[in-house]
Amino acid sequence: MEQLRRSVAAGSACDVCGRLPHPHRFRLSLAKLAAVLPVELALHALVLAVHPPYLLAVGLLAVTSTALVIWVVEPSAMRLLRGWLHAPDRRTRRAAHETIERAPSLWRIRVTLDDETGQLDRLTGQLAELDVNILDLTVHPLADGVRDELVVCTSDTLAADDLLVAVEAAGGRDVQLWPTTALALVDGQTEALNLAARVVADPSELPHAISELLGARVVTDRLAISHGLFPSDGSVLKVPSPWSGLIVFTRAGEAFTPAESARAHRLAQIAELSRTERPLVERG
Repeated sequence: MEQLRRSVAAGSACDVCGRLPHPHRFRLSLAKLAAVLPVELALHALVLAVHPPYLLAVGLLAVTSTALVIWVVEPSAMRLLRGWLHAPDRRTRRAAHETIERAPSLWRIRVTLDDETGQLDRLTGQLAELDVNILDLTVHPLADGVRDELVVCTSDTLAADDLLVAVEAAGGRDVQLWPTTALALVDGQTEALNLAARVVADPSELPHAISELLGARVVTDRLAISHGLFPSDGSVLKVPSPWSGLIVFTRAGEAFTPAESARAHRLAQIAELSRTERPLVERG
């Protein structure tokens, strides 16, 4: 599929169908030979049978064969043989579609569990019964338990409701789940370091870095910030910034954990230090 995309973008798509890449040279040569050879043989046989003068025979062969091959025979043969010409590319595209159809589904799950022995084992047991594979697990301690964030791999036939029922059957509360991609499997510590590097390079990236780190939205309504018009369910995070005032983040239906708050404040400290040291470095 990638080869098809590059071929079309580069202008090397087939002149006949316009959808697939230009046929392979060997198959194209065989197709043209099969189309042209019978016509050439027939024309030569006809000219030899009529036996016109030499110059007239040469002229008739040149003009007739050229016109027939260019405007009639070759285009017709290319259309007739296009299935065979594009057979390798069709197989590649079919294999790509089959791979996509067989690909498992990835889900991100957030669930609150009681902080007691065996609670996580019950959850993993319920998921195992559905043949769900846990690819990543992050634990956020809370005052009344733990907030676990999982990335799981399921079959493409497993419905979201079945997954939700299994998590709740294991004692999960406040369950949230949504489809995700392989990008969710990036190691959390690596992602945090990458975002910290962005903030060091450009402190003004701080709001965007925190938003990306926590999956939150930056509140840009200054009136709401000044009057404190926010929900009281813990889905608001306030991070002080020494050069732009308070930065406020919201996340619908999902309270920020103490660990997430600590990470956001630490990024703000890194941005402040970077902004303070930058003029000294530039002068040096």
